[in-house]
Amino acid sequence: MSRTRMLTLAALMAALSSILSVEPFSIPIVFGPFASRIHFTQLPIFLSGCIAGPLVGFLTGAIGGIYMSVAVSIPFIPIGLGILGFSTGFFAKRLKLRPFLSSILAWCIQSVYVLITDYIWFVSFRLMPRNVALGVVTSILIKMTVEAVISSTLAEVLVHSIRRAGFYPKPIDDD
Repeated sequence: MSRTRMLTLAALMAALSSILSVEPFSIPIVFGPFASRIHFTQLPIFLSGCIAGPLVGFLTGAIGGIYMSVAVSIPFIPIGLGILGFSTGFFAKRLKLRPFLSSILAWCIQSVYVLITDYIWFVSFRLMPRNVALGVVTSILIKMTVEAVISSTLAEVLVHSIRRAGFYPKPIDDD
């Protein structure tokens, strides 16, 4: 895949990831005492990782996560989404796993990062009591798991549709 094509795909998917994280494109939910919104910012990250590999997946996640990082005031989000994209690309391209499984395994890796960084953020910088911070992080992880399952399912369908349409007729290596 040419560098121009890689950068173009990463830029388009990062822009789509940012757009899908804003409120009008999310679904409101109430989870216990917390009101939240389910968004699909992970979907373009999963797609770019599955279609173009770890590097494009990382770039899509890292760049696409900047807006959300500023919006919710958690500075670790771009790195976490970069890990998500890289891992998805690694599992899809190097281990030749299907898009759904690649995306779910990538989320398992990112979830450890989210647990650690968000807990430290809420305890150390937001000065929350530890038990409250753990409750908040647990709620975040549950919500993100639901988002990951939905986005992974959509990625499974869309990757095959994209390939059938001829945009990427065969798996593309990071050469």
